[in-house]
Amino acid sequence: MHKLVKQSTVLLIALSLVLVPLGSQVLAQAVVDEPNPNAGSMTADLFVMRPLGAAATILGTAVFVLSLPFTAISNTIPAASEKLVKDPFHFTMTRPLGVW
Repeated sequence: MHKLVKQSTVLLIALSLVLVPLGSQVLAQAVVDEPNPNAGSMTADLFVMRPLGAAATILGTAVFVLSLPFTAISNTIPAASEKLVKDPFHFTMTRPLGVW
């Protein structure tokens, strides 16, 4: 009985040492999907999401300006500008049409 457990343990360790590196190579070769939007998502993006993004950019800029005295005191102006102005702007203006 003891010999069977010992042989099984050795076999399991040997298989692990052989198979684990092979699995990591498979994961490293994963293909990244390129976004390929269809006409419906492009249309929805153009007529719904882009205007909403522009409104979010304008509203975020207004909130950023109003929050400047408080963010200046707490020294968080870069974080506030990132979240309130830059993120909505990049969502609206720099991403490809139809890609969320």
